Amino acid sequence: MKQLTLCLILILCYSVTRSVALPQLHRYFNNLKNTITFFFSIAVFVNDEEENARAFMEEKDRRLAEKCYENTVANWNYNTDINDINQELQLNASLEYSKLEKISWQNLNSKFKSWPSFTDPDLKRKFKKSKDIGSSVLPEAVLAQYNKLESDMSKTHSTTKVCAYQNSTNCNLSLDPDIRKIMKESRNEKELRHIWAEWHNKCGNLIRKPYEQFVKLSNQAAVLNNFSDTGDYWLRDYESDTIKEDFEKIYETLAPLYKQIHAYARAKLRDVYADQFSSDGLIPAHLFGSLFASSMEGIYSLLIPFPDRASIDVTKELKAQGYTPLKMFQKADEFFTSLGLFPMPQEFWKESLIVKPKDREVVCHPTAWDFCNGKDFRIKQCTEVKMKDFITIHHEMGHIQYFLQYKDKPFTYRDGANPGFHEAVGDTLALSVQTPKHLKEVGLLDEATPIDDYETSINFLMAIALKKVASLPFAFMIDKYRWAIFDGSVDTSRYNSHWWELRKKYQGVKPPIQRSEENFDPGTIYHVVFHVDYSRYFASTIIQFQFHRSLCKEAGQYDPKDPLKPLHNCSIYRSKAAGTKLAAGLAMGASKPWPEVMKSMTGQEIMDASAIREYFKPLEDWLTIKNAALGEVPGWP
Repeated sequence: MKQLTLCLILILCYSVTRSVALPQLHRYFNNLKNTITFFFSIAVFVNDEEENARAFMEEKDRRLAEKCYENTVANWNYNTDINDINQELQLNASLEYSKLEKISWQNLNSKFKSWPSFTDPDLKRKFKKSKDIGSSVLPEAVLAQYNKLESDMSKTHSTTKVCAYQNSTNCNLSLDPDIRKIMKESRNEKELRHIWAEWHNKCGNLIRKPYEQFVKLSNQAAVLNNFSDTGDYWLRDYESDTIKEDFEKIYETLAPLYKQIHAYARAKLRDVYADQFSSDGLIPAHLFGSLFASSMEGIYSLLIPFPDRASIDVTKELKAQGYTPLKMFQKADEFFTSLGLFPMPQEFWKESLIVKPKDREVVCHPTAWDFCNGKDFRIKQCTEVKMKDFITIHHEMGHIQYFLQYKDKPFTYRDGANPGFHEAVGDTLALSVQTPKHLKEVGLLDEATPIDDYETSINFLMAIALKKVASLPFAFMIDKYRWAIFDGSVDTSRYNSHWWELRKKYQGVKPPIQRSEENFDPGTIYHVVFHVDYSRYFASTIIQFQFHRSLCKEAGQYDPKDPLKPLHNCSIYRSKAAGTKLAAGLAMGASKPWPEVMKSMTGQEIMDASAIREYFKPLEDWLTIKNAALGEVPGWP
């Protein structure tokens, strides 16, 4: 380009000297200067690698967003109608998207090798966020095998049926809602044991062999992305070399609170299932009130501290007031708009699946979907009219709100600040939604119901703790388990035994029946089968209480020095100030490192367990006294 510019200058000079009279020379040389400046600017533009990189990144984002839409539509169609045709279409669409990702990635790495030295920090961040493409990096034939394994495992998980207890002719019980309902509501130990064994043996055992092969391919993709293994790849978005150690320290901070809850639950469950307990201090997994023993919210009725006080479960009231799944979604939408946040768009109401169809198989696990075009956002949920689903709706709608807030960002930045942020947003708002104060305000709790007395508060905190705190060890160890699988420190001969070693160590849980290496109990869990990292849920539980504390202060609903404004009784409903603060953080998407986003939303730059301990302090004090009175020593050998 420099040579071209010099030639143009010489030609122009020659032209001027041949044809222009002296009085006109000044005007022509001015024109010549402008022409030279124009051509020089072109030369600089073409030679400016950062300008080229910006243009490349814009075009990459545009093309990937278009292909992402096609891929997501095919994925949605399969998840909402599981059949062989939709599976094939979904696999083909996934392969096409991966091809484009790989081509873009190859171009990025071949044309812009010097991107780490770019001077524009935003451009550097875009390249950093684009340098890894997951499984798309695999050779096409290997990628097709990877996708088929993942799809087949998910199909097994979503379509497995089990036989009813004492009725071997009824073998059509599905995970949602049949199995979950039995594990939550039945108090027949033999039935609980039967259903637990049926599901784990029929689902998990079938997934073991394909999962072993899947791990190899997943690790192959991680290595091609310049990571040591899949676990290392998963943790990249935390942008920290010490994140595993950070998680461990946070868990240790919260372990004393969990062990108090575990000890109290063990004592109360022993009263009901005495013959299931021994001196080992462990709780059999089928007695947790959930199929996976991932939380204890299902056995709240057995653990309620003050049974004579009012219940905060408004399931009966939802039904009495004629709530439908649609009305529950509309009520949740009103909560978001009360904060000044975006209402759900028309596409959401038109395209979402909110009730389980009767004419086809679907993946019922609640999920929020971003169709990558800035306007189509949906939720898939097999909703029932009950309080748990009412809260879940707010959680999933929180994902949609995050999508809406950052929808105008470049495609590269349309993601959470870190994996835990996305999960935390809806749960943060749910902490307000499920307070007795809010439930009374929206007419789901009788006006005469006392909500501020000590016993009602302890009941409320216990209900929340059985869901939030009791799930923390599970959320921590499920990826700790997979990190060991991925890095090879646990080989295939110990897949199932290592699982139960960690469950005993961190959760104080044991299997209700004998297990062996013929089984694969982790393979019964949605997030293992669908290859979704779980540390995001651990991080989310910590982050949401930090968000909640900050937003409650913003709303004037919490004052640590005022006993009449405790953190657990805060609702930010209708607080535009809290909504504005939340929206500002969400709108950043992944454009800034998460500590920077965290600071804007909470004033802190780290994940910190102090907010969750602060929230549950009254319950922890009560549990300490109660367990001492019961003669229960927290923990297990």
